[in-house]
Parts: sequence; C-alpha cells; structure tokens
Amino acid sequence: MKLKEKNLAISLRKQGWSMNEIKKELGVSKSSISLWVKNIELTKDQKQELSNKGVKKEIIEKRRATRFKNENNRRQIIIDKAREEINNLSLQDLKILGIALYWAEGGKTQRGLVRIANGDPKIIEIMMEFLRKICYVPEKKFRGHIHIHPHLNIKKAENYWSSVSKIPLSQFYKTYSKHNISSQNKKNSLPFGTFDIYVCNTKLFLKIKGWTEGIYKNIINMPG
Repeated sequence: MKLKEKNLAISLRKQGWSMNEIKKELGVSKSSISLWVKNIELTKDQKQELSNKGVKKEIIEKRRATRFKNENNRRQIIIDKAREEINNLSLQDLKILGIALYWAEGGKTQRGLVRIANGDPKIIEIMMEFLRKICYVPEKKFRGHIHIHPHLNIKKAENYWSSVSKIPLSQFYKTYSKHNISSQNKKNSLPFGTFDIYVCNTKLFLKIKGWTEGIYKNIINMPG
C-alpha cells in the first residue's frame, strides 16, 4: 500500500477536495482514493463548495463546446465559399492536376514504371481519372499494391482500395504487411494503409516527365 499517498489523500479529502482533484494531484487511481477516504464525511459547506465547482465546470465545458462549434461553423463557411469558386473543370484542368500530383507524389526512379502511392482515397481517385481519361491506360495494365500494418484488417483494406481505384483484386500484387513498432499504441490514422497504382509503360513514364518539364518551363517563363 502507498502509505504516503494514502495519508495525503485523507488529508486533502478532509480539506474538502474532490476525488478527481486528489487523483490529479497524487497521480493514483480513483478507486484507491475512494477506498482510502470512504470513512471521511464532508461538512455541509464542503459539499456545497464541491457542488458549486461542478456547476462552474459544467458551464465552462458548455461554453467551450459552443465556441468550438461556432469556430467550426466559421471555418466551414470559408471552405464552402472556396469550393464554389471551383467549377466546370475541363479535361485540360484534369491533365494539369494529374501531372502536378504525379510530380509531387509519383515515382521517378524506375524509367519503365509509372507509380504513385498515397493514403488519401481522393488523390487515388483523381489519379485514376487522370490515367484513364488523359493517359488512356487500358484497364488490364493497372496494378494495385497495398502497404498496411499487420494489426489492421487486410481483407477490408483490399476491398476498400479496389472500390476506390476500380482496379479488380485479381490485378493486385500481394499486400505488403510489416510490423512497425513506432505505430503501437497510436491512433490508426490510416486504417486501410496506403495504396500504390502501378502501370508498366516506359513511353507513358517519359511522357509524364516531359509534361512536368513543360509545366515548369511555362510557369518560370510566365510574364510578370
């Protein structure tokens, strides 16, 4: 038994401290504190003070929640207004966007392989549109590859990315699953892992490289 913590808990309780306050102060479990101070009877004034603290805390939490909601509403208004500024995109817009995304996220070392990996399904969807509508990649040429931590559901991930990319599972490489110590006890920000789009096509790889160089040249030489 933690005699020092017990004696201090009893002393604090006699002064009118709440269980949560004692827990925060001593860093011990609430169940232990409850056992230690169960025979201590608070005075009427102490009970009233704790009650008042509870009411004040509830008011503060309600105000915080209201501020949070109002802030989210203000942010959403900005997002909605900005969204309305983007409309009627053309295939040329899709081409520029796809090239830019590939330039930022795509593979550039293997000359015969067009490859882009990401954990954001929206990026994967856009790149599939780019590869289908701009690059005219035949459906049979697509390959999918998933990287995922072993504690996650591999089957769900495979079905999820197949649904996002519209690439059949029969055209997926074997899912790569590797244990990562750094991911233990952390929130799973990527519950379906990351997804790689593969297209084996040297000509397309070189064409995308040329497109990126063309965009760079035009922007750098753009009149002021």
